[in-house]
Amino acid sequence: MKPVVNTIKIVVGITLVIIGLIGGLIPIFQGWMFGIPGLMLLGSVFPPVKRWTHNLVDKAKKKMKS
Repeated sequence: MKPVVNTIKIVVGITLVIIGLIGGLIPIFQGWMFGIPGLMLLGSVFPPVKRWTHNLVDKAKKKMKS
């Protein structure tokens, strides 16, 4: 059952990231609304993606403090 769930997470995550990238190019469309959940789904399956997103969040927090 777990491989099926992981496959679904990967497919949905990649789809959302692609929609988010397309949305970044179209001015009316909000791409981040799809890209962030897509990265969260991919991060639950791939540890390097999770580390990368956590590093981005940490950098953003440091930038907000200063």
